[in-house]
Amino acid sequence: MLEPLLQVRGVRQAALLNAAGAVLEAVGDDPDASVAQAGRAVAGSLISMLGGELQDLLIDLDGGPVLLTPHGDRTLMTTFDDVASLGRVRFAIKRLLPDLK
Repeated sequence: MLEPLLQVRGVRQAALLNAAGAVLEAVGDDPDASVAQAGRAVAGSLISMLGGELQDLLIDLDGGPVLLTPHGDRTLMTTFDDVASLGRVRFAIKRLLPDLK
């Protein structure tokens, strides 16, 4: 189901993780679920301090940006080549999320 994300220019990998951080499905390069787990921990801390609901979390690493998008109790982790591609990646994810079960 994640294959369409690889068609987006710049996307290197995508992985759907469960609440425990285990990879349910992945496409592209092998995912490093520890990045998603750490990002979710940081997001959880920020949400508890500031309130609200997480929409997306962008982590800009040396190897390229990682976008964490919550989807129910799961998280979609997408890595891509440059922050300049963020709009294109977010649009593709928005189109894909309703199809993820």
